[in-house]
Amino acid sequence: MPRATVARIDLAALRRNFQTARARAGAARSMAVVKADGYGHGIRQVARALADDAPKFAVACLEEALAIREAGLSQAVVLLQGVHARGDLADCEHQGFEPVLHSRQQLDWLVRGQARPAFWLKVNTGMNRLGFRPDTLPSVVETLAVGGGRAGLLGFVTHFACADDTGSPMTAEQTAVFEAATAAWPDLMKSVGNSAAHFLPGQPLYDWSRPGIMLYGGSPVIGQTGPELGLQPVMTLEAPLMTIRTLQAGESVGYGASFVAERETRMGMVAIGYGDGYPRHAGTDTPAAINGQRIRLIGRVSMDMLAVDLTNAPGAREGDLVELWGRTVGVDDVARCAGTIAYELLTGITARVPREYR
Repeated sequence: MPRATVARIDLAALRRNFQTARARAGAARSMAVVKADGYGHGIRQVARALADDAPKFAVACLEEALAIREAGLSQAVVLLQGVHARGDLADCEHQGFEPVLHSRQQLDWLVRGQARPAFWLKVNTGMNRLGFRPDTLPSVVETLAVGGGRAGLLGFVTHFACADDTGSPMTAEQTAVFEAATAAWPDLMKSVGNSAAHFLPGQPLYDWSRPGIMLYGGSPVIGQTGPELGLQPVMTLEAPLMTIRTLQAGESVGYGASFVAERETRMGMVAIGYGDGYPRHAGTDTPAAINGQRIRLIGRVSMDMLAVDLTNAPGAREGDLVELWGRTVGVDDVARCAGTIAYELLTGITARVPREYR
């Protein structure tokens, strides 16, 4: 029989988090961001669970948008990276996808081609990854008008670089740049709000917000966890306790002998490792839980297993499930110990770990 390692997905918690995002968005409508396989939760299952609540979805690329159609859903889907080939525009028009155009090449594909999907323009307000510079927008819109593509323009999008840092002035600066750049077209829609922007007091979210990590219970704000922001964990990652043994004082465990017991220590081996997507850099003292009791990792994470200190869980038995993150141990807490963010942990769980939905 297969091992009991599993990622349990709470779709009711997902829906509640979307309702939280929608409430915090005020007058703005919210498109659910389900890219990267629904942040590791399964794009088809996530999209179906949100279908009655989300008027739009947002993904990174065409193949993710097609997965939503394969799930039987008809909502408009925003492609945040736009299109990667000229022919993709015809697919967008046929499927009801809304690409976000960010380059002169994409613009050329649109105005010189026959396909006329609805689309957005990305404005580079300071992130400096993708988008048209504010002073070029008039010429961009003029190019669209001359080429016959202006009618499909829905509005403008930008992305914040530092919205997760409530003390940074950059979000307000980017907002001001965005407002000035788009002021000439008040009839068109605007979208700026990532998850973090939902928690910035006084931050305008305009017509459409784009909640992502907050839907899955991860924190988008530096220094706060998802539960502290009123979000519920959606994924609980569990694996069975394979064996229990006692380390004597002076004995080590695992590669590199990085953990050496200072005293007699009851230790357990858990059937999960970096081959499953659990972070290798989560070392000694990273929290876990068993039977609702918090415990800690010891030593290095291996490809297929890791070690835990069972001192605080004297009742633990072989076969018991260890929670690597979920309701007892937050994914943000594990991410902090591993020197990363919840986004990476959630999207990094590999296909070797089955997802179970409820």
